[in-house]
Amino acid sequence: MQGASKRGSEAYPLCTLSFRVSGNEAELARSSFARGSTVRAFHFNNNTAIIPRLSFNNSGGANNYMTLTTRIHLIRHGQVEGFDSPRYNGQTNVALTKIGVEQYHRMKARLKGINISACYTSDLSRCSIGADIICPQFKIEPVKRSELRELNIGLWEGLTWEEINSRWPEEWKARLADMVNYRVPQGENLLDIQSRVMPVIKEFIEKHQGHEILVVGHGGVNRIVLLNAIGAPLSSVFNIEQNFCCYNIIDYYSDGPTTVKLMNEQLL
Repeated sequence: MQGASKRGSEAYPLCTLSFRVSGNEAELARSSFARGSTVRAFHFNNNTAIIPRLSFNNSGGANNYMTLTTRIHLIRHGQVEGFDSPRYNGQTNVALTKIGVEQYHRMKARLKGINISACYTSDLSRCSIGADIICPQFKIEPVKRSELRELNIGLWEGLTWEEINSRWPEEWKARLADMVNYRVPQGENLLDIQSRVMPVIKEFIEKHQGHEILVVGHGGVNRIVLLNAIGAPLSSVFNIEQNFCCYNIIDYYSDGPTTVKLMNEQLL
């Protein structure tokens, strides 16, 4: 058991099924669990026993239902050239630094032994190079998806924040005032990137139900995915940090809940 979540006001184990029991059976189940089970996080609600994973029908027989968990291992690309001056790289290809490449090798070691069955990566080189470093140990080929590209920042791509503020001071202020809706000329806003990214994330989950997959993305892309997972608004985009080559884990349960298990773990 890795944790607990909430539905309504009731705490319950993250992977749950329930079965109906009556009076004496409920008491027997209580005492049996208390004596012999290693499962501690369960409760009875109107004589419904909540236990991990398995579901039983009213007569006590198994109904062959299991909650499937699809896990996404979500990482950001490694450190890139120009990292020391805050800038918008957007969808421009920029080179990884030596540290950025080393970060990917450390991530490869971090993921060793995990049963990852598929990998999807942005087709920008700062992501696809990392996928090529990590995936051979899983004997899988990374699939490049343009939908996973970073936010298109239009005319501001490749420029530092200082340069943008100097050349477009009013537009800079307008974007800071409305990060969700403001669209840089020839670029995207947060609603645009959300409509581009989330459908493919849903596609991955549906295609790989019950499996673990790796997604290599960007700071903006990852924040969109994480905000969606925790049910937070796009306006909170910068309440989430995504450092270079950070590691996130998100579990998607087939009965509805989504749980962020790890966020922004740094290896170097």
